[in-house]
Amino acid sequence: MAKSKSASPAASSNGTDPATNLPDRRAADRTYDAIVIGAGHNGLVNGAYLAKNGLRTLILERRHLVGGAAITEELRPGFWFTTFSYALSLLRPEIIHDLELTKHGFMPLLMPSTFAPMENGDYLLLGQDHGANQREIARHSPHDADAYEAFNHDVLRVLRAIKPLLDQVPPDIFSDDPEELVALAALGSRFRSLDRKVLHDAVRLLTGSAADFLDDYFESDIIKGFLASASIIGTKVGPYSQGSGLVLLYHMLGEHDGEFGAWAFHKQGNGGFTKVLARAAQAFGAEIALESPVERVITRDGRATGVALADGTEFHAPVVVSALDPRRTFLELVDPRELPTDLVDAIERFRFQGTSAKVNFALDGAPRFPALGDRTDQYRGFTNIGPSMEYLERAYDDAKYGWYSKRPYIDAAIQSTIDPDMAPPGKHVMSCFIQYAPYHLKGSDWDTEKERFGDTVQATLESFFPGFGDLVLQREIRTPLDIERTVGLSEGNIFAGEFLAPQMFFFRPAPGWSQYRTPIEGYYQCGSGTHPGGCVMGAPGKLAAGQILRDRARRGAAAETKAAVGV
Repeated sequence: MAKSKSASPAASSNGTDPATNLPDRRAADRTYDAIVIGAGHNGLVNGAYLAKNGLRTLILERRHLVGGAAITEELRPGFWFTTFSYALSLLRPEIIHDLELTKHGFMPLLMPSTFAPMENGDYLLLGQDHGANQREIARHSPHDADAYEAFNHDVLRVLRAIKPLLDQVPPDIFSDDPEELVALAALGSRFRSLDRKVLHDAVRLLTGSAADFLDDYFESDIIKGFLASASIIGTKVGPYSQGSGLVLLYHMLGEHDGEFGAWAFHKQGNGGFTKVLARAAQAFGAEIALESPVERVITRDGRATGVALADGTEFHAPVVVSALDPRRTFLELVDPRELPTDLVDAIERFRFQGTSAKVNFALDGAPRFPALGDRTDQYRGFTNIGPSMEYLERAYDDAKYGWYSKRPYIDAAIQSTIDPDMAPPGKHVMSCFIQYAPYHLKGSDWDTEKERFGDTVQATLESFFPGFGDLVLQREIRTPLDIERTVGLSEGNIFAGEFLAPQMFFFRPAPGWSQYRTPIEGYYQCGSGTHPGGCVMGAPGKLAAGQILRDRARRGAAAETKAAVGV
């Protein structure tokens, strides 16, 4: 956390920040049962589960704070910014229970509304009141008020069918192991048992475009724009692109308190949440070492034996887990010559294509939307600047040809409206997720274009909220290049790899390697580049820990059998 004279919000909410148990590097004993590389949320979840199950676990983080891309920083006295990741929804409920997160300060706050301004000065405002939502939609289209009911009913059935996949290790479709064949058969039976329309809708969403699906239900531009915005997050697709349906479905799987599609903001942001994870991991006995960048994984005779830090310090363990993205896990931390050629080829082809950026604002007050006068309660959730699918597609057109959007899609959250500790009284912080901002710019680079990009985002906000610029006290621009440089996500991809069908489930991150293991014995992967993917959900960390513990139990059982027969 950035240092300042004011108290850390995370500290004020629960007493102390998580301590850093930096191992004594002069000590002779640098041996652990497991070493986790990276203290992002998946690394923390993984390390916590391993420690809970009795493994002496060390989590190594190269930066000065835990969290990876889920951090909160004070970049102006009294103003706390969710620098990168900024919302919570897909976190698996089992993790909250298993790791006793509530005991360590877990405090999600519901973001109760979505406010979608339109270019003609009108707006769509949806909240928690079903009847009010129906009336609001009917104000734009009576047809769509009825269609919204049908859409939610149909999508809910697909979500219920897909949701279990988030919490299971994908079967290995290339294995002849009887257990894998049984798992694969069970998966096939599950889908064969679905209602025909549910199965067809699922296939359409998993393989088709969001626009095709939404056009079957709605006629209003603002309704379609609001819904389609979830189909482009973090991925180089437009709403009319094949594959955008999958991105839409993934984000609709998010839930808060059992409600699909609901999102929350953790107290003090996602940095507050990852501090909760760190405290939980430490409570189970895990050690966390900050400012400890791992240079390489140490291997011997085809198995991992430990890690070497950039300063030459070595730590040893029979289990090493990378929470980094697939490119860094396979091509940087280990010598690719130790890996099968087909795996190296697959990782080299793995698509990152970061297309997202953040622009965060410290504001002197709440923006004014002319049609609502001095009203501000509309800002207690997300503000969705994407008034039509055409608007979103035109924003994508710029990215297709190597440039950032002239009129970008903006997912904004004035987080201080639901957590006043994020800003001084009467002031606000506004987190703006921007699409599209391609990592590779044609004919220029991000160091050159950074401020002009910030100007473009601010001008877009000014067009919807006249006088917005007069409120800006400070802005922070984080391009895909900044994301890569700061938190190590290749090409600035927020999901550690794009959400495309050839890169999901069985194939994430590569065919034959979706079960968190690697070809190097004892070396595992648990980052968002593994199944089920990105967002602050923790499932990769949890599922990888389960696989590690199962492998450990099998090895133990095999050793006992050999000992019993005198081998």
